[in-house]
Amino acid sequence: MVTVRILIVDDHDIVRQGVRSILRTRTGWEVCGEAENGVEALQMIAELKPDVVVLDISMPGKDGLAVAAELADKKASCKTLVLTMHNSSGVAAAIQRTGAHGYVVKSHAAQYLVGAIETILDGGVFFTLDPLAQMPRIPA
Repeated sequence: MVTVRILIVDDHDIVRQGVRSILRTRTGWEVCGEAENGVEALQMIAELKPDVVVLDISMPGKDGLAVAAELADKKASCKTLVLTMHNSSGVAAAIQRTGAHGYVVKSHAAQYLVGAIETILDGGVFFTLDPLAQMPRIPA
C-alpha cells in the first residue's frame, strides 16, 4: 500500500493537533511534518517531499497564499489544500488564483477535510464555502 504523506502548516498548535487527529482516521495517510509559518513550510516541503500540504492563509512571515502561489509557480509535485477560517467567495477566488488545488473552511474541516484531500489526490479540485455563512440574515 502506498502511504500518502501530508504536511500540516498552521501557526496555531491546537489547529495542527485537530487536523492531525482528523487525518489519523484515514488508513494509509501519515503526517510527515508540521510547520508554523510559510517560510518553514517551504523548507520542509523541499526536505520532506509531501504529497499534500494542508495550509493556513493567515500566518506570520510568509502567508499561505504566497506559499501556494510559489508552489504552483515551481510546479511542485505536492497538492495544496488551503484550510482557513475565512469564508467568502472573494477568498475562495484568491485561493484559486494561487493555483491551490482546494479550499476548506475550518468550521467544516471535520466534515470535508478527508474528502477534499481524496478529491485533490485523484486529480480534482475542492472548493467549498460554508453555506450557512452565505445566507442573508433575516431580521427578528
